[in-house]
Amino acid sequence: MLQKTLGKEVAFEGIGLHTGTHSKITLSPADAGHGIRIQIKSEDSTKRSWPTDLGKVSDTSRCTCLALEDDKVYTVEHLLSALRGLHVDNVLIHIEGNEIPILDGSAKLFVEKIQEAGIVELKDKKERLLIRKSFTHIDEETGAEYIVSPSDDFQITVLLNYNNLYPGNQFAEFHQGVDYASEIAPSRTFVLFSELKKLHEANLVKGGSLDNAIVVADEELSQADLDQMAELLGHQNVNLSEGRILNDQNLLFNNEPARHKILDLIGDLSLLGVEIQGKIIAKKPGHSANIRFAKKLKTLLLEQRKTKGVPVYDPDKEAIYNTNDISKLIPHRFPFLLVDKIVEISSEHVVGIKNITFGEYFFQGHFPNNPVFPGVLQVEAMAQTGGIFVLHEKPDPENWDTYFIKIDNTKFKHKVLPGDTLIIKMKLLSPVRRGICHMYGTAYVGSKLVSEGELIAQIVNRKETP
Repeated sequence: MLQKTLGKEVAFEGIGLHTGTHSKITLSPADAGHGIRIQIKSEDSTKRSWPTDLGKVSDTSRCTCLALEDDKVYTVEHLLSALRGLHVDNVLIHIEGNEIPILDGSAKLFVEKIQEAGIVELKDKKERLLIRKSFTHIDEETGAEYIVSPSDDFQITVLLNYNNLYPGNQFAEFHQGVDYASEIAPSRTFVLFSELKKLHEANLVKGGSLDNAIVVADEELSQADLDQMAELLGHQNVNLSEGRILNDQNLLFNNEPARHKILDLIGDLSLLGVEIQGKIIAKKPGHSANIRFAKKLKTLLLEQRKTKGVPVYDPDKEAIYNTNDISKLIPHRFPFLLVDKIVEISSEHVVGIKNITFGEYFFQGHFPNNPVFPGVLQVEAMAQTGGIFVLHEKPDPENWDTYFIKIDNTKFKHKVLPGDTLIIKMKLLSPVRRGICHMYGTAYVGSKLVSEGELIAQIVNRKETP
């Protein structure tokens, strides 16, 4: 998939939920690789921009706050969720103020502004975090649990459990078949009545009202309680509906709180700076737990970047060419055929497999009681894999031979031993001309690079050889 940005600049303004201050926000298109960045604007100056990433998180008390030195921006999660939910990768967020406006408590208006601007595809590819193995992350401070597993797309399932308290147990899902704009973005932030009192005492929701949050009664309330809440929220009166929601606010969805938790989680995970391909089941997520979980994912992302380009070998998949097929493409035979099968091939690269067994003839002398697969044979296996790449499109491969012209920049990093599976990747460095093939070879055991080198060879037609 390609990176995306906005088609034009859009702006909005409003009150911040936690600070109660008024802010003006402008979203501007940005080039590929720019990412989502923030730029603080004031009456007399415009400061440098800085990235929205995990390293900038300074506070997660009921919202996600980003900071650089003395500058802070509160409640970034709804806007970031809207951008990620619509697959927008590159935007400059200009801010006059210190908090993203809460608006109606959802991401709906952000989505509408982004769609109004239009979404433009750029030429560069997106980076993705690919979940390859299942694991579970339990947040020790909050008890939140995140179960992660491989998937063909990005999926989130949220489970909420309030025991016997309203809203009780809730469940919501987001995946490729769910429209973010209509099914997730409209879900509004919510708060339990018991929490709201504590938040007011902590001075954390200065801009909160029944117009930008759903307040649910998780305890029995007297009229005195409702009158006190009306005074705190600046309403003439507050009543309690049969559904235990203050002021008869109707839920947009029966599971609106769980959907809003998905909205928040998408926003918090966007601080990774990449999209995720994998399935996440989150039990009782919250901002602080989300950020700690995102940092766990960040370690996987950094590891993925280290091993970028490493081919993934799945022995369950059928080979493109097996040993019999390979024997029809190149002239090598036992004991010098060093490629067992081809598992990937394109116009620019090929991936071959060599299974190393103790029965290989050369282990008798290389070395007695210390069998090591020779480096020179690793290079030969690369060359044979490259030869298959060059000859597989020839109508008469049996009439061609491949000869080394040059081997350069060859390095051997780790020993290859009996029982290892050598994964060989050959990448074309320049187009094949006059039978000369210039490729770069890398050989791996698992994700560990064991050898690499630059190889130049020439294919020669036997019938034309004098």
